Order: sequence, then structure tokens, then C-alpha cells
Amino acid sequence: MQKTRFPAVISTFIVCYIFWLLLTWPFGADGVAVQELVAGGVVSLAVALFSARFFIHEKSFWLFNPAKFFSLIAYAFGTFFSELIKANCDMAKRCYGGCKDVNPGIVKIPVDVESEYGQAMLANSITLTPGTITMDIAEEEGKTYYYVHWIDVKSTGEEAGEAIKGKLERGVRRVFR
Repeated sequence: MQKTRFPAVISTFIVCYIFWLLLTWPFGADGVAVQELVAGGVVSLAVALFSARFFIHEKSFWLFNPAKFFSLIAYAFGTFFSELIKANCDMAKRCYGGCKDVNPGIVKIPVDVESEYGQAMLANSITLTPGTITMDIAEEEGKTYYYVHWIDVKSTGEEAGEAIKGKLERGVRRVFR
């Protein structure tokens, strides 16, 4: 079992506690409830003690770098959100059009993201956009490939990769450079 490092626990605690505060906002009619702050601290500490060794492998405070943090926010509310809207509109047209424009299949696309966290984030982003599901991440001959089930296979290889992951991959690389 991997030994938990103190900076990793602190970093995970801070992120969990901020998330707790965002979920419980506003605190109440009388303002900040001390019980909620204490409960959030206890739960966040418990989660941090249990999970920090699994989530943080190196550079415990990388997300607290303003450039990384704002790149993540820009990705979430800019790039990913716009791609999500486009994919939802495309799926709505297909569904309301009688599902005639469907050519499902599995495509193998190359991925140029080195970080494991970045690869997971990109795979999840692809899966969260309607019409695609990342089925597998494979390392072959020193390169990373995703096997993606795509609802409308128009091409394969680089063209398919650009259509599926183009803007998403560029955004993830900015976060995890």
C-alpha cells in the first residue's frame, strides 16, 4: 500500500472542502451555520485521508497554480460546454429526424495527451458528449489510442480523431501541460 503524503492530503482536503462549500451554498437564512462548516471539514478530512494516495501521485498543489486553474475553468465552461451543446443539438436532430442518419461503429483514434489524468479527462469528456463512448484506452507501440463507439462514422483514423476529440484534446492539453 502506498504511503500517504501530507501535502497530498492537504491539497485533497482543500479541494473537497471548497466543493462542500459550493454544494451547501447558501448556508441558511441566518448566514453561515457553524455546524455545516464543521461537518464539511470533518467529511473533507476523512475523504482526503482515504483518497489522497489514489488521486495525487506527484505535484500535490498543481491545481492551485492560477494558470492551470483558469485553463481548467476555461475548458469546462468554454470548450467542453460548447462541444456538449453541439453534440446535443446533433443528437436531437437525429432523434427527431427518425434516426435515419445513423452509421454506428467503433473507431480507433490516436491521442496526444501524456498525463494519465489528462487522458482520463479527455476520455470522460468524449463519453459525456452524446453520440460517442470511449470504450478503451490502449497503449500500442508507444502511442496512446482510444477506441470510441461513434454514432455516425464518417471516416477513420486522423479525420475521425479530429471530428471526435479535436477541440477537447487541445483544451485538455492546455490544462495538463
